[in-house]
Amino acid sequence: MRNAAREAALNIIFAQQFNSDCMDSLKRKIFKQFGVLDNEDDLSFASNLVATVEQHRAELIAGIEEACHHYRENRINPTDKSILLIAMAEIRYFDDIPPVVSVSEATGLARKYSTETSADFVNGVLSGVINK
Repeated sequence: MRNAAREAALNIIFAQQFNSDCMDSLKRKIFKQFGVLDNEDDLSFASNLVATVEQHRAELIAGIEEACHHYRENRINPTDKSILLIAMAEIRYFDDIPPVVSVSEATGLARKYSTETSADFVNGVLSGVINK
């Protein structure tokens, strides 16, 4: 299951918002905490997800802002922004994942890790992206 991989990626991407030089040792600790190191497929998926967000961050943020009708990304809750970055990366760069799965997984992460209204916000933004 990729749930643990997504949760590990979420924690790393969240941390990178506050310290862009997220050290490999921190990534490894997070991967270990979520049990991702024990599963080669999950480790590969989580690593690729984090790398894709790092590589395309500016483009992904522009896509989020556009989907939010130019609502500036610095006004989005950091947890929600991290979740949106993951889902946008999956939608744009992971052809093996259907977009509706990315939206569903992102909504689940928002329910688990963010505010009471975050799941609806994340779902709305991403639905707009995939229906465009």
